[in-house]
Amino acid sequence: MSKIAIGKPVPDIELPATGNKQIKLSDFRGKPVILYFYPKASTPGCTQEGLDFTAAIAKFRRQSAVILGASRDSLKAQENFKAKQGFPFELLSDKEEALCQAFDVIKMKSMYGKQVRGIERSTFLIDAEGILRQAWRKVKVKGHVDEVLDALKAMRAGNLH
Repeated sequence: MSKIAIGKPVPDIELPATGNKQIKLSDFRGKPVILYFYPKASTPGCTQEGLDFTAAIAKFRRQSAVILGASRDSLKAQENFKAKQGFPFELLSDKEEALCQAFDVIKMKSMYGKQVRGIERSTFLIDAEGILRQAWRKVKVKGHVDEVLDALKAMRAGNLH
């Protein structure tokens, strides 16, 4: 499978999601999608990132955007994470790493001095036709949601190429 690229259609992989759903990106044609990958449910940085998206959900909805979070956690872990934090968007369980591989977010990371495979915190802005418009990699949580919202607004205004 080829890796994703700005200006190209994103892969349409179906995954189990919270709320007892099966979701694929094409389910949201007609709306922009914010797809964010996080390393692990219920960890401090991932919780803060989800809470930041939650705090801005009304602004994203005014832009007709859908937010989806994804990690390699089990569906049960995703359900627990969503319920505990009250996230108003679905979380995808990518245990087989199909979506992670397609978006090239699995990287070697250093943890406690050891090299481990893990998700590099990343966010992708996909337009209403399923075309990738922007990618953020090695995301730092602080201020990130505002940056994504600004890019979404620019895309919707026709100023993001």
